[in-house]
Amino acid sequence: MPPPDSAETKNWQSSRDSTGKESPLHREHLTESDTQSYHNAHVTHYPNRWSRYREILREPVAEFLGVAILVIFGAGVDCQVILSMNSGVASFPRGSYLSINFGWGIGTALGVWVSGGISGGHINPAITLAFATYRGFPWKKVPIYIFAQVMGGLVGAGLVYANYIHAIDIVEGGRHIRTQTTASLFSTYALPYMTNVSSFFSEFLATAVLVIAVFAMTDQKNLPPPTGLAPLLLFFLVLGLGTSLGMETGYAVNPARDFGPRLLTSMVGYGKAVYTFRNQYWIWCPILGPILGAQAGAFFYDAFLFTGEESFFNKPDARTRQLRLHAPPEQRPHPPAGADHTV
Repeated sequence: MPPPDSAETKNWQSSRDSTGKESPLHREHLTESDTQSYHNAHVTHYPNRWSRYREILREPVAEFLGVAILVIFGAGVDCQVILSMNSGVASFPRGSYLSINFGWGIGTALGVWVSGGISGGHINPAITLAFATYRGFPWKKVPIYIFAQVMGGLVGAGLVYANYIHAIDIVEGGRHIRTQTTASLFSTYALPYMTNVSSFFSEFLATAVLVIAVFAMTDQKNLPPPTGLAPLLLFFLVLGLGTSLGMETGYAVNPARDFGPRLLTSMVGYGKAVYTFRNQYWIWCPILGPILGAQAGAFFYDAFLFTGEESFFNKPDARTRQLRLHAPPEQRPHPPAGADHTV
C-alpha cells in the first residue's frame, strides 16, 4: 500500500465519491500504475496471526485487567492502612478509613478507564448481569466476562499479597499463621454486631444505588457525562458509597472484587475458614447481595425513568404492535437508514 501522502494514494482517494464508493467518472482517468495501487490499497484487519487471537481475547482480557487494577489499588490500600497500624510494620499509621475509600474509588476509576473503550468497563458481575437483563448485553458473553472478572480479582489480590507478605507475617506472627485479621484485607467480612439480614441489606442497598447511578450515566436522554469522564464520576460514586455505607460490611458491591481475592486467600494458607465464616457468608452477602441489589436498582430505574428502546419495559405491547400494523403507511414507524430489514 502506498504511503498516505503519495501521489498514488491521492489519485486513489479522488476516485471515490462522498459515500466511499468508486466513481466510474474518475476511475477512467487513472493510469495503469494508479489502478494497480487502487487494487492493492485496503485495510488489513488482521496484519498477523496474533492479531486474530487478540481480537477474540480483547474484551475478556480488558475485564480481567480492569478488575485486577481495581483490586491492586483497593486491597493495596487496605494492606497499607491496616498493616501500618502495627508498630513492627511502620513507625506510624499510613492512612485512615478515608484513605481506604479513596483507594477503592481510584481503583474503580482506573479499572474502568483501562477497559471501558474495549469491553464497556463493567468490571463487576452484578453490572454485567444488569446490562444483560435490561440493556441488551449479549447473554452469551456473560459467562466469559464473569470468569475474566473473577480471575482478575484473584490475580490482583495475589500481586498485593506478594507485595505485603512480609508485613502480613509480622502482624500474624509468622509465615504459617493466617487468620481473619489479615484475610479481611482482601475480602469482606461483616462487623460482629451485624446480623445476617442486616449484612445482606447493606450490600443490597449499596449496589442498588451504584447501578441506579450507572444507568443514569449511560442514559442518553438523561444527563450522560461528556466522553471520557465516566471514570471520574465513578470515582466520586464509589468514594461516596464507601464514606456513607461502607463501614458495616466493607461494601463489596462487586462479587468479583470479593470472590477473586477470597479464592486467593484460601490458596495461600487461610484455608476453608474464608468460606465457613457465618454459615457461607461469602455466598449470600458479597455475591447474592450485590447481584440482587443491582437487579433491583436497574428495575426501578427502567420502570420509572428510562425511555430507551433497549429495556423490555419499553418494548411495544401486543396492542401497540397491532395498531402499527394497521396504521396507514405514512404513519408507520420507519427504520433508520441503512437498517437491516430482514425479519
